[in-house]
Amino acid sequence: MAKMKLQKLQSYLEDIDEFDNPKILLEQYPTTPHIAAVMLHEIQLKYGDIAGCSVLDLGCGCGILTIGSVIKGAAYVLGIDIDEEALEVCRRNLDEFEVSNVDLLQQDIVNISPKDSKDSQKMLSKNFDTVIMNPPFGTKKNAGIDMEFVRAALMMSTNAVYSLHKFKTREHLHKKAQDWGVSIEILGEFKFNVANTYKCHKEEEVDIKVIFVRFGHKK
Repeated sequence: MAKMKLQKLQSYLEDIDEFDNPKILLEQYPTTPHIAAVMLHEIQLKYGDIAGCSVLDLGCGCGILTIGSVIKGAAYVLGIDIDEEALEVCRRNLDEFEVSNVDLLQQDIVNISPKDSKDSQKMLSKNFDTVIMNPPFGTKKNAGIDMEFVRAALMMSTNAVYSLHKFKTREHLHKKAQDWGVSIEILGEFKFNVANTYKCHKEEEVDIKVIFVRFGHKK
């Protein structure tokens, strides 16, 4: 299914359930089926970084990028999220899609080293070909959390990291990539629609301009 057309992939992803109880401090805004489908389609079509690869989805939430990666032919996917409730929704989605080559792990990405579980140690010791993620943007009390996600993703990957970030952070992203000795490429731009989900939201919905970024390990 790696060659599945974009619109068909999006139609599959539209059947994925979203958060039952989204948490503002975790910035749990679901990746839309359209954005997820475009990301995955571009990654596979342009770079071939999904089909036959081991993929890590950091902050997997309800699993749209995890399931999409499987649909695009990933050999194995590990989804990591700090929130057990989100992982429960993800498990339901995996069951609905009858996905078998996926593991899920509850883990704080800022403290990525597991402390007690041997299963966790085994999962996190893997070297993943590709990381695909939509990290929190760090707009509330989590300033810099997006860079923590990228740092962790680079440590756990051997090839490339694909991520979404606020457009206004692009210069900072280039500086961090230079500091870390990795390549960076802006693959595109999206309008990320944030609906009125939380009590603090005053507008019905807001479009946030985001960029789709590829960080690559230099060979």
